[in-house]
Amino acid sequence: MLANGITGTGISAHKRADDLSDLDAELDMIEALGVETIELPTYDMDIVVGGRIRRPQLEALKRAVAGRDAGFSVHGPLSINFMDEAYRLPRHFEVLEASLEVAAEVGAENYVIHSGLAPRQQGDGIEAAYGRQREWLAKAGDVARQHGLYLCVETLFAGFDGRGYASTPERLARELAAIAHPNVMATLDFSHSYLKLDFDGRRDAFVEEVKALAPYARHLHVHDSFGRQDDIWMFTEGERLAYGHGDLHLPVGWGDIPWETLMDVCTFPEGAVFNIELKQRYWYAAQEAVDATKALAAKARVESRAEAA
Repeated sequence: MLANGITGTGISAHKRADDLSDLDAELDMIEALGVETIELPTYDMDIVVGGRIRRPQLEALKRAVAGRDAGFSVHGPLSINFMDEAYRLPRHFEVLEASLEVAAEVGAENYVIHSGLAPRQQGDGIEAAYGRQREWLAKAGDVARQHGLYLCVETLFAGFDGRGYASTPERLARELAAIAHPNVMATLDFSHSYLKLDFDGRRDAFVEEVKALAPYARHLHVHDSFGRQDDIWMFTEGERLAYGHGDLHLPVGWGDIPWETLMDVCTFPEGAVFNIELKQRYWYAAQEAVDATKALAAKARVESRAEAA
């Protein structure tokens, strides 16, 4: 843990071989970057099949992570959605329970789950979706606590067609306060939040919105962008980069997120992890991304558990 109470800097691994036969080499490469934690993309590792754990694949993952100096976090299935229709929520929960068990078996501390998405609709429908999410996240928090995990709910944006609804950071903070479960915290994805507020025409509110969620953000997804909507047809990813459109997952400093201002005004919980989500395309700049993120983590303000109490 850093002197300021931040756990340190991490980076998300990429799954390359489907049988995980090269994951050991991937993790070796990541540890050589000098990070303290590694986020495992179990959502794409074929470990949970039909809501049940496929043991041979989990054992392959456990062999790859065994005996390492780095700590681990886990990003579970992106499609788990507790703002979904009520009849589908037990299915989401079944997948989550299995995914939490996987996270516990690899020794993770933070488990990343996406916050809910819903179709755009009248206010009563949105509020009903929030009610469902609060109920099921509280249940999920109980399961996470049994496994010694923190469930970290990630900020999202509404997607590419404008037909979806996603929470702002400030609204997610209010929802977590209402749930009031010690094992249900936030994953603050800075770029997702930037894109969400730009779409809503509230780009100027970005810093204050992030500041509102920061005290719940035990896990941070750190990657840069310009917060611009991906609303023009592009032929290649390089063209998106040229225009600065979409969720680019760039190294810190390549976009225009106001990182220094955020570190000045935000207060994070003790033990927060600055985890880099770097698109594989930009992996040639991984060391640059780690160094820039370490510098941010060292400047972060932290509220200790004693102060929070």
